[in-house]
Amino acid sequence: MNILITGTAGFIGFHVANAFIQAGNTVTGIDNLNDYYSVALKHGRLQAAGIDTASLLYNTAIQSSTHPGYTFYVLALEDYQALQQLFSEKQFDIVIHLAAQAGVRYSVTHPHAYIHSNMLGFLNILECCKQFNIKHLVYASSSSVYGMNTEETFSTGDPVDHPISLYAATKRSNELMAHVYSNMYRLPVTGLRFFTVYGPWGRPDMALSLFTKAILEDKPIDVYNNGNMLRDFTYIDDIVEGIVRVAQHPPTGDADLFAKAPDPSFSSAPFKIYNIGNNQPVKLMDFIEIIEQTVGKKAIKNFMPLQPGDVYKTYADVTPIIEELGYKPDTPVEYGVREFVQWFREFYKM
Repeated sequence: MNILITGTAGFIGFHVANAFIQAGNTVTGIDNLNDYYSVALKHGRLQAAGIDTASLLYNTAIQSSTHPGYTFYVLALEDYQALQQLFSEKQFDIVIHLAAQAGVRYSVTHPHAYIHSNMLGFLNILECCKQFNIKHLVYASSSSVYGMNTEETFSTGDPVDHPISLYAATKRSNELMAHVYSNMYRLPVTGLRFFTVYGPWGRPDMALSLFTKAILEDKPIDVYNNGNMLRDFTYIDDIVEGIVRVAQHPPTGDADLFAKAPDPSFSSAPFKIYNIGNNQPVKLMDFIEIIEQTVGKKAIKNFMPLQPGDVYKTYADVTPIIEELGYKPDTPVEYGVREFVQWFREFYKM
């Protein structure tokens, strides 16, 4: 397949690109390389994929030195003309859209960044997919869309009308926009609600990176909501496998089924939404203890109140993806943390 993957200098995009490249596909990656977090880490991911970061120029192809099927461009999603030109030249079969302005807490202080990247950028992706007859658009949503949901587990059939952060609101808006294009233009689209992704090459603003770094440096860690939180930590390999499987199964829509049992996660249009989570929430304090055991040092804990935009618990119901695609994320958190800490110490030389 000829695949466009957005956000390939990012955490998930880097791993997904590698998986599709290794499977023999032709992959074009794009990323705007913004400075929301360390650009050096983004360059490190690109270099690991054979991209010469010293040669990076805007909207200029860089061929991987290690993967003949991989080409990378520095490109902003808001640049509609450049995006159209890329679609026209490459004639992609599938688009996997993972680029976004990330971070729940950052959206409190930098709201405009989320509208530009997550709204306008996604609109440009949808327009290009429509114009160039893309066979399947797979895009990243987020568990944050569940917002004030108080159910024991979060199901894609649940209403998601009460987000509590602008980041979550933009991700829910993406799902609604995707359905419009799927319904009007018969564009096959699948949204994936990721649950607390972690693993090697992870973002430095995520809890696992922050905790590991602080513990190694004998500095205190901020433990929000006094540690009374649950997270469905999902290892990066499980996310990648889910994306690969989903990409190969574009939705077709089912008018009869939808008419009998309306559900926000599917439609008479070729539209689908899945959760991808480990389905085994871990207490934040237990997660910290696993990091402590792996690192071999105790954390100095600074207990804090719940932060604006944070939710108490995330817990994925993954029944649909198990039943329809035969796949269930199941990497134990102990294994995932060990793999992350090993990478972290090597990359940061700690």
